[in-house]
Amino acid sequence: MMQKCLYSLVLLFFLGVNAQEQDKVILNFKEYLGYVKKYHPIAKQAELKIDMGQANLMRSRGGFDPKIEVDYDRKEFKGTEYYDRLNAAFKIPTWYGLELKGNFEQNDGSYLNPSENVPDDGLYSAGVSMSLGQGFWINERMATLKRAKLLREQTKADRDLLVNQVLFEASLAYFQWLQDYQDSQILNNFFTSAQMRFEGVRTTALAGEIAAIDTVEAKIAVQNRALDLEKAKVRFIKSSLELSNFLWLGDNLPVELNPNVIPDVGLGKDIDATLEILGKPLDSFNLDNHPKLRSLGYKIDGLTVDKRLKANKLLPTIDLEYNIITSEPIAINAFEPQDYKGGLSINLPLFLRKERGDLKLAKIKLEDAKFEMDNAQIQIKNKIVAIFRELESFDKQNNLIDDIVGNYNIMLAAEERKFSYGESSLFLINTRESKLIDAKLKQNEVQNKYYSAKAKLFNSLAVNPEKM
Repeated sequence: MMQKCLYSLVLLFFLGVNAQEQDKVILNFKEYLGYVKKYHPIAKQAELKIDMGQANLMRSRGGFDPKIEVDYDRKEFKGTEYYDRLNAAFKIPTWYGLELKGNFEQNDGSYLNPSENVPDDGLYSAGVSMSLGQGFWINERMATLKRAKLLREQTKADRDLLVNQVLFEASLAYFQWLQDYQDSQILNNFFTSAQMRFEGVRTTALAGEIAAIDTVEAKIAVQNRALDLEKAKVRFIKSSLELSNFLWLGDNLPVELNPNVIPDVGLGKDIDATLEILGKPLDSFNLDNHPKLRSLGYKIDGLTVDKRLKANKLLPTIDLEYNIITSEPIAINAFEPQDYKGGLSINLPLFLRKERGDLKLAKIKLEDAKFEMDNAQIQIKNKIVAIFRELESFDKQNNLIDDIVGNYNIMLAAEERKFSYGESSLFLINTRESKLIDAKLKQNEVQNKYYSAKAKLFNSLAVNPEKM
């Protein structure tokens, strides 16, 4: 009688579960990370770094833009024109401290400096100015452009690091959500099983086949299962909200999970492909392409440029200018070499304390960055090796916990058969069942740690998935 009652309740339970499952919507792991990468504010913020690098490069290239300069100055007082000066220039900055220059000068007035007297139609000149000492091999303009190019590449590496970090945190949130969902499903199943057992025991006790006190023990089991289930539901709600923190849609709209959305319980085979760590043995990883090391490498290159610039400041400033002049620039042969104006300027501080101090600071910063690079290489390498060892351990742990769950299932089924023959007790059944519940929950926990270890490998390698 009791066996038939239990069978009927189990059948109704599974029919109800199937009906409920049809209303569930599975949020696929790859689809979920695709939304995170595309719409999450931090992922979008990471893309802004690229735009900032491009804008900074454009600004630094402005140092080589051609320039038009016009200087006009006039003074008239009590009917007397003191001076009327016009000086227009067109300059083209080039590499290695060289600047090409075209100039037009027209001056008039009663009180002009004699050196400013020019023909009535003005005076034209074309020439070049350059720095022969400080600023020849490298100057502020050249250094700024080189640093901007390096910064642009560095921002790409930093972008990959930011995107990887947010995807890593999102993956951990998904795995915790999955564990809490599986825990709640397990506890719900055992709660239903305890209810069915209680109903069967009560029916049997009312028939006088067993003692009424057994119903109390069965009822306590139901209450304990209900308590554990409520705790699991709270954890699942909390992890669902944590997961919602990573879900956004276009126009910066946050998304909250509907209650009917559930995780993909069979995602184990898809994690490696989604995180793009599939089929990569330990000896196949090339740390030279690691975004963190690339970023530090570009930082070192930028500091090297800065050190070269500071070293160049130790040289004397030697500025040379030469312009050929003419009043009739109709043809190129109108410029005569003997008609020119030129100049030479030399400047050298005696002690160079500021320049030597700046150079020493630049060298210290460069050495500091190199130490940081060496330390990062060792840390990343050791972390990756440790995670591989951890994954190997979790493979063994998963096999062990699967066997343990299977054995506890066998023990519980055997105890239930003995109970149906009157050779066991509810206490033993509840004890076996509690052990099985603990093992199943432990199984979910080990699975979560295994998935999280894969996410840690993904994070250590700083992968920015391209197929999302």
